[in-house]
Amino acid sequence: MIEHLRHMAIFARVVDEGSFRAAAKAIGIAPSRVSETVSELETYLGVTLLYRTTRKIALTNEGRMFFARVTEMLRSAETGLNELNALSLEPVGALRLSMPAYMSSSSLATAIAEFSRRHPQVALSVSFSDARTDLLNDGFDVNIRAGWLDDSSMMSRKLSESERALVAGAGYAATRARPLHPSDLEDWDRIRYKHRPDMTTLIGPAGDTVKVLGQSRLEADSIDALYHFTVQNLGVTVLPEHLVARGEAAGTLIRLLPDWKLRPLGIYAVWPDTSRRESLTLLFVRFIADWEAKSAQHLRGG
Repeated sequence: MIEHLRHMAIFARVVDEGSFRAAAKAIGIAPSRVSETVSELETYLGVTLLYRTTRKIALTNEGRMFFARVTEMLRSAETGLNELNALSLEPVGALRLSMPAYMSSSSLATAIAEFSRRHPQVALSVSFSDARTDLLNDGFDVNIRAGWLDDSSMMSRKLSESERALVAGAGYAATRARPLHPSDLEDWDRIRYKHRPDMTTLIGPAGDTVKVLGQSRLEADSIDALYHFTVQNLGVTVLPEHLVARGEAAGTLIRLLPDWKLRPLGIYAVWPDTSRRESLTLLFVRFIADWEAKSAQHLRGG
């Protein structure tokens, strides 16, 4: 029995991932070995657990009943590990995170580095992508999201806010008259971020709001690409404050309409309410939130 516990865990991972190949990638072993493990388990039980085709797998009736029991067993084991981990002076485990690619050089990335430094027995895997990632289907324990929080079934905590600014390449701005009002930008070339609305809403000194469309000359799905295209003097765009500061320091970016502001984006940590790594997830989220709060206080001079 004991020697087949690992077989059962691999079987459950195959079902969760939807294929032998995906399960093998998640576990870190060869797909052929995953298939052999499930076959060995079926031989031991004397039943067929999975229907296999060239394109997908499906649970048999016996497999469906067995999977429910295996899932219950794994959940109990994970709960036991979480309880012990919560009592431990030194947390142990693994967390898979996803966050926007443009935050790879932000204070949040620094906070993650510090968390890793303080907890050397926690293995972190961080995926950077500006596209939306699916928390459950992609197998992440925690998502860090910017500007959107639309899944009420998840647990969440606001970590910080991301200030943004309207900028243009220094060379491009030099060829145009200095804008005094957002309407002056209507004929400026725009470098558009694919994951944001077409319109840019600016808030004036008196609190009035103006929407600017501009001429979309180029579109990209990466904030880092927007930064690069902007310093190449292709037009105007919106960038997060830490990239704006980098460009200003290098003399390659010019901040436009400094008296007008853009609404900051909320930065959130999101995780399942039935997280297998509950105590470790909460420890990580609390650490990041505290780090961001202290960083914001430091910037305010507090």
